Amino acid sequence: MNLLSVRREVGEFRKRYRFMALFVVAVFTVLLARMMQLQVVDHEHYAEIARENITKTISLPATRGIVRDRGGRVVVSNRASWDVFLTPMLLEEGDVALIEELLGLDPEARADFEERLAAIPERRRSHQIRFFTDVSREELAALETHAADLTDEHGRTAVDVVATPVRTYPFRALSAHAIGYLNEIRAEELAELRPAGYRRGDLIGRTGIERAWENILRGRRGFRRVPVDAQNHVIEDEVLEGSEPTLVEPVPGRDVTLTLDMELMRIVERAFRGHPSGGAVVVDVRTGAVRALFSKPSYDLEAWSRGLSRSDYASLRDDPFRPLIDKTLYETYFPASTFKPFSALAALEEGLMDPGTRVNCAGFYEFGRSRPRCTGVHSDVDLRSALVQSCNVYFYRLAELTGLDRITRIAQDFGLGRRTGIGINAEASGFVPLREWYERREAWQGGIALNAAIGQGDTRVTLVQLAMAYAAIANGGTLYVPQVVERITTPDGATLEELAPRVRRRVHVDPENLARIVDGLYGVVNDPDGTAFAARIDDGVAIAGKTGTAQLTGRIRLESDIARDEYHRRAHAWFAGFAPVEHPELAIVVLVEHGGPGGRIAAPIAIQILQEYLGVEAAAGTEALVPARGER
Repeated sequence: MNLLSVRREVGEFRKRYRFMALFVVAVFTVLLARMMQLQVVDHEHYAEIARENITKTISLPATRGIVRDRGGRVVVSNRASWDVFLTPMLLEEGDVALIEELLGLDPEARADFEERLAAIPERRRSHQIRFFTDVSREELAALETHAADLTDEHGRTAVDVVATPVRTYPFRALSAHAIGYLNEIRAEELAELRPAGYRRGDLIGRTGIERAWENILRGRRGFRRVPVDAQNHVIEDEVLEGSEPTLVEPVPGRDVTLTLDMELMRIVERAFRGHPSGGAVVVDVRTGAVRALFSKPSYDLEAWSRGLSRSDYASLRDDPFRPLIDKTLYETYFPASTFKPFSALAALEEGLMDPGTRVNCAGFYEFGRSRPRCTGVHSDVDLRSALVQSCNVYFYRLAELTGLDRITRIAQDFGLGRRTGIGINAEASGFVPLREWYERREAWQGGIALNAAIGQGDTRVTLVQLAMAYAAIANGGTLYVPQVVERITTPDGATLEELAPRVRRRVHVDPENLARIVDGLYGVVNDPDGTAFAARIDDGVAIAGKTGTAQLTGRIRLESDIARDEYHRRAHAWFAGFAPVEHPELAIVVLVEHGGPGGRIAAPIAIQILQEYLGVEAAAGTEALVPARGER
């Protein structure tokens, strides 16, 4: 009995021994695997952490590239500024209150500073963290004066002031929409942008050139590694060992030269004085280079780069004249009579109207039961006189014969109703509808074609689209992609890339038909019956163009301000044209929001701009032209 009991106990012990041995083996296997992971698989990761414990990495910011206009004028540059970095672990009693006093923080700013400081996790409290940006010279002087008060007995300071270049905009609000601005990367963007070298607190282009050419302008940050002791104190005489570089110089961003001419922009700005809202676009008809992008009202880029208060931003956001909207690219408008040259080309190309055919204008047009009105009583008019006097009746008749789809296709060939591909900011596509669009909505009516022929109804275009279309009329049918950047250069001026003009399409129209349109547009400005004749400058640059008065629907009513309500009821004033006529250089589009008649309001602005910019030499080159045209 005893022998059996002993045997049972031995067997039980052996079972337990096997389980214990297996458990020990398993534990050692896990420990061995973990050791392999730490020492082999994750070696680089933990080696980096170890290096970080004995080194301090000081970021060296890159200088962002300079932006110039085509004349070499600096449009965007950098100025010296100072950012304040704190090492929370080194802050001693009383340091926080002293920093707040030296920087002149108000109670709200103090509370925000202390809240941010308290939120720093323990693992980051030995790091330099940027707390204040672009401090004033007075604040900088105060910090330097009291530097000893913020330094401990080991010579360690909790406060570091780092010189950082920030953007400066010499032209301030002029062309702000096209130039664009920077602001700080948001937390939700950082995960995506970190592989590209961005870090918390970095600035990134948000609009305009600053955004579109971010990769060219931003440069690449550098860094300097220095050894530190356990208290994060720099060890001056010690040299870091290993293969990791201790100094990487920052690479400055590339410089960008624009096609814009800021002198022309100043001319446009002066010409728009007295008009609260509108826009203008000037392009080179030979290359598609954009010489001016003007949207009014605008906003001050200098103030924006410093950081707007909530009240300042709300003031911009709620302004009824919409300074935050780029009226050259983002907003669309009824083109009104500036659309008539494309309707005329549609009829001529299809051979549906002889340019000499005359239509009687009694001030209205009989169309079924409706009688759409004209801009006046023009009697018998042919194609040229209909363009010159902007006779709606002629174009109503033209629309009946030509049809909506032919007109739409010619307009689309010239780029209307399609994004131009300019590449900056959000660009609206506009809209030039086909008959099918109405039929799908069971909304087709015969009168729709009549409205479309005079640039009303549902047709909408942007200023840039219309400028490129008129440039194509002027140059014989070449539709360019609008170009805003001329070349990329290094900081020392060496050209890295010269950007060539890009042809979007060659519009195949009969040169004789195009010449007839140009002749009619010349008459608009230079014939006594022309709608822009009163704005013509004697012995000035020979200009061809078309006025437009866009009637509005869905007008805004501001009950609290009768004067403003009347303002919003007025039509938009248009002028689109080019000059000099014989050898066109520039195409221009001017829109004055709620300006009224295009011939009285927009045409003088456009003609003043072209005359002042092209000057006496261009006028002298076309001196013989004016009498010849005037004899017709």
